[in-house]
Amino acid sequence: MYRILRNILFLFDPEWVHHFSMNLLKSVCKFPFLKKWIRSFYQPPGNNQYSIFNIFFQNKVGLGAGFDKNAKYLDELQTLGFGFVEIGTVTPLPQAGNDKPRLFRLPKDKALVNRMGFNNDGVVAIADRLKTWRLTTANRQLQTANCQLPTAHCPLIIGGNIGKNKNTPNEDAWKDYEICFTALYELVDYFVVNVSSPNTPGLRELQEKDSLRKILTNLQNLNAKPLAPKPILLKISPDLTETQLDDVIELAMEIKLDGLVAANTTISRENLQAKTQKLQTIGPGGLSGLPLKERSTAIIKYIHQKTKGQIPVIASGGIFNAADAKEKTDAGAVLVQVWTGFIYEGPAIVKNICKILR
Repeated sequence: MYRILRNILFLFDPEWVHHFSMNLLKSVCKFPFLKKWIRSFYQPPGNNQYSIFNIFFQNKVGLGAGFDKNAKYLDELQTLGFGFVEIGTVTPLPQAGNDKPRLFRLPKDKALVNRMGFNNDGVVAIADRLKTWRLTTANRQLQTANCQLPTAHCPLIIGGNIGKNKNTPNEDAWKDYEICFTALYELVDYFVVNVSSPNTPGLRELQEKDSLRKILTNLQNLNAKPLAPKPILLKISPDLTETQLDDVIELAMEIKLDGLVAANTTISRENLQAKTQKLQTIGPGGLSGLPLKERSTAIIKYIHQKTKGQIPVIASGGIFNAADAKEKTDAGAVLVQVWTGFIYEGPAIVKNICKILR
């Protein structure tokens, strides 16, 4: 059924389809009986709870950053069964992102190319939206007495993916990450530092060891003050050399980073079925989806073996089904995130993965 719907939706602009689909789901979920029906159809069966980072997750399947950038669809995504949702990338100031079109499909490769450019409403607006969502959810749970998990306010875990504004010089980037970290601290369950998107000029230069140390050490110092510090993870590029990856691992161990997310989108266009002319027409951007599967798994396995499992890894890249997810956990991942797979496989993806992934 979804394949038929997908074929129709794929006739239209990807970014327009994204907003249309999610706003339609949001409208449908305003009717309690329809929301309940959707939930009953897509919620994973059985007990899938999992604990890591001192956080209880409803299940191991999350939605990667970039899908719900502005925290507008949290209830709807929870209804579809996601155990966690990573919002953002959030920047201190609102920004429109790169010129459209900036999101493209490669159906033969089961892939997407995006050059969104951290388009988001800014940390102030997103923080306000999260506050409202937290209060509304907490009140609803008090009324229904359904929340049994020892998490803050609600069972849907929220990750805050944070970045810098396009116009912020790299030498001042640490200030942008601090602003976002401070503003979202009480509103998210964990943080992901994004220095690996290929769509913000110069951003990937922050993956160099000295630049990373400045950003992450500052956040760790801020995080050391509260009684209950928030987990801080780093999202890394799949295009890192082995030497660069070793530097990241060494730094993560040195400053006791809580974990890594592997991996972001790639600038590589190797071994694609899409025609060269189409790729040239699309132009630059980060490639996600099935072509990233092997590289992501290899990075996860390398980190797991190099650190003897001391650094937890959230898997991202090329996850379309339960077998893909299990491949990631067998390589050493503790959780998995979908994004492109969600677009191609549809809203049953969480339920289908959780049938095997426990």
